[in-house]
This record gives sequence, structure tokens and C-alpha cells, in this order.
Amino acid sequence: MADRVHRVTMFKMPSKDDQAKLFKQYETLGAEQQRNGKPYILSMVVGPADEDARSQGYTLVSKTEFANMDDMKYYDVDCKAHDDLKVFVKTLDVEGVLTVYFKPTVIGGTDN
Repeated sequence: MADRVHRVTMFKMPSKDDQAKLFKQYETLGAEQQRNGKPYILSMVVGPADEDARSQGYTLVSKTEFANMDDMKYYDVDCKAHDDLKVFVKTLDVEGVLTVYFKPTVIGGTDN
């Protein structure tokens, strides 16, 4: 897990209907993502952000994990399923998107 690239993308989407549509598109992404003929995203979790002042208006969160930076770059540039998602997002009422990625420096918790 320490070598994995973790990517978090947050969307500001006030419409629950648009959020539901994007959840469906992420389901499609999960089913169709491939690199060299096989799935390559190690983990993907997507859900609504809990309403909280700290959320700063972000309403939907996606967290993906990749084996390495090369796989994440493939996701950004060459993955057809992710490309389809990016095109779809442009049809929705999205007020903001924030993406960050990192390799862990500290790992803890009961799952380790």
C-alpha cells in the first residue's frame, strides 16, 4: 500500500440528480477500465460527502488507487473509460473539481 498512488477527486455538484448520474458513470468506469486488456485500478470508492462545513461545498468524492504513477498517468491521458467520464461530467452542473494525488508517507490503522 505504501507504494500505491492514491488519488482523490472532489466535485461541487448541488444537484442530487446530477450526483446520481455521476455515480452511474463511475460504475461504468469501474466496469470498463482496462490497460493492456485487463483492469488496472487497484481500488475505487465513490460516494457523497457528508454535509459539514469542512466540506467547503464539495458534495461527491472519488478515491482511486493505482500500482504506480505510470498507471495513474495512463488513467489521466489514455484510459477510454476515464475519458468518457470526463466528457460526461461536462454535461452536468459542476461548480468545481479538485484533484490531488500522493504516495503515502505515513500508514496506520487497524487494517495494516
